[in-house]
Amino acid sequence: MKILAINGSPRKNGNTAKLLDTVLEVCEQAGLDIQLYQAGGRDVHGCRGCTACWQNKGRCVIDDWMNELYLKMKAADALVLGSPTYCFNVTSEIKSIIDRTSYISRADGFAFSRKVAAGVSAVRRAGGITTLDSMQRFFLINDMIVPGSTYLNVSLACTVGDAEKDDEGMRTMRRLGENIVWLLKKIHAAA
Repeated sequence: MKILAINGSPRKNGNTAKLLDTVLEVCEQAGLDIQLYQAGGRDVHGCRGCTACWQNKGRCVIDDWMNELYLKMKAADALVLGSPTYCFNVTSEIKSIIDRTSYISRADGFAFSRKVAAGVSAVRRAGGITTLDSMQRFFLINDMIVPGSTYLNVSLACTVGDAEKDDEGMRTMRRLGENIVWLLKKIHAAA
């Protein structure tokens, strides 16, 4: 089983990366094939709403990294999106992923249907709920299955390294990883 985590933070080794690494560590220990994709810091192009992906069988006409990422998302059994909270919401990279891959996956026969998906966010003070909600809506509108944890999937983190100091946040990420593994095993056993 494959899990793909997508870091929407421009800080490759920042707090969001630490949250994703914590989830992935649990998944890797359980035998899952893990991959971390660095989306943050890349040139961003939003969805044009041109619907050309419907004619292109699930390929966006904007020829950039998004088509490569979409194929990785399609191949994964589980997705974890990570975003710091920027102005009370996701980063522009995550927003572009949400908008463009939603269209592409629908044009590709609802390719994300029944994948396991979760979002995590590093937040300084406020806006983490909105950030998680933006990712959650992406999962739900694309027919994905969302596991929970022992608290919201956020960590209070302002400067690099703060996420590791948030004991409750780290416990929440580990439990999220455990729940992703548990859910994937249940789904695959039933298939």
